[in-house]
Amino acid sequence: MTRPFDPRALRSAFGAFATGVTVVTTMDEEGRPLGFTANSFTSVSLDPPLLLVCLARTSRNFETVTTARGFAVNILADTQKDVSNTFARPCEDRFVSIDWSAGPCGSPVLAGTAAWFDCSLRQVIEAGDHAILLGRIEAFENSDRNGLGYVRGGYFVPTLAEKAVSAATEGRLRLSAVIERDGAILLFGDERKILPGCDVEGGEPLGALQAALEKLTGLPITIGFLYSVYEDQKDGRQHIVYRAFAGEGAPGGGAFIPLGSLAAQSFDSPATADIVTRFSSESLQGNFGVYFGNETSGRVHAIARKA
Repeated sequence: MTRPFDPRALRSAFGAFATGVTVVTTMDEEGRPLGFTANSFTSVSLDPPLLLVCLARTSRNFETVTTARGFAVNILADTQKDVSNTFARPCEDRFVSIDWSAGPCGSPVLAGTAAWFDCSLRQVIEAGDHAILLGRIEAFENSDRNGLGYVRGGYFVPTLAEKAVSAATEGRLRLSAVIERDGAILLFGDERKILPGCDVEGGEPLGALQAALEKLTGLPITIGFLYSVYEDQKDGRQHIVYRAFAGEGAPGGGAFIPLGSLAAQSFDSPATADIVTRFSSESLQGNFGVYFGNETSGRVHAIARKA
């Protein structure tokens, strides 16, 4: 007999898989557009052209979507976080502030997306507390825009991290991470706390960081999205900091310090103190960003707001 799982723990584990962000749209019987944000989307087949999305049975759109003639899947571009949030939250008319038009097969397609697929509904498959909508692609359009990413409850822009690492590898590079778990972050050091990380010279930076963090902590580590990129003019190194997530178990090094206790800590540098302070504040707001600059001044680009 299969033992029951804690639904929240299972949902969190599913959230470790980085996905794109889509808005699924259709028309109701009266010709009104409706849509919702979904990341449970995948391609199925090229011949015939098929894709699928999953829809919770508790969704207020369930009956309309599962009985409609078809639906569209809009893959959001990395500039469309606001669109994602609009379709993820309860709203009387989600389309009132959105630029959209009817697709070739009638479902709404949104402007500015990375790609869209207008589908006929081929089959609805019962799947526990969800239903799988199998759609046949009748029309599609692909732009040159990059897609918006989502992992561990936050947005990320994949190409932003790639460009940062590429630029940084021209000089001396220090990679580190804000490792979080259950409202605390993992810090090393006795009197003066530091972020765990490693120096990198050549090779694959993220692979090196992953190996270093797991060796330092003795824990399974999932690296999330970019958090801070800055040049330290004192030590002549480029610093790249990621958010990361620790698995269960006692750490083999360092200690988890609750976010509420961070103000009482001393750090190895003002830059580390700024990173930790910002992370604590953004965690409370659920609104994360990426810092670009040097060790004393720069700008935070807000790119990761929890839906």
